[in-house]
Amino acid sequence: MSTIKSFEELEVWQRARKFVLKIYNLTKSFPKDELYGLTSQIRRAAVSIGSNISEGFDRRSDKEFSNFLAIARGSIAEVQNDLYIALDLKYISEDEFNATYGETKKIAKQINGLMTYLKNDNKKYIKQF
Repeated sequence: MSTIKSFEELEVWQRARKFVLKIYNLTKSFPKDELYGLTSQIRRAAVSIGSNISEGFDRRSDKEFSNFLAIARGSIAEVQNDLYIALDLKYISEDEFNATYGETKKIAKQINGLMTYLKNDNKKYIKQF
């Protein structure tokens, strides 16, 4: 495995980037009166996941990176909550909910793994400052 020198190389960031497209496509069918409500809320939360991963990566310490990863995890929880609301309001089907919610769990699992890795003293694959 080679050393990761930029956030774009992180698999979890790549997955979060694709997830934003999924959320934008999913919310296109939401009612127009939700544009500044639920649609905006879930989109901003989804964007926040990758934004915090990338910003944290460029910080100067593992502790700061871990803090940003924790914020990204919080954004995942926000998306999950918003998916329940969209399901309850019948803006999305149960199949859409399950597929999208499942993806949030995969991203959260990757973030958790990265946070565990950052706590390890024997790091050799992420850039050294």
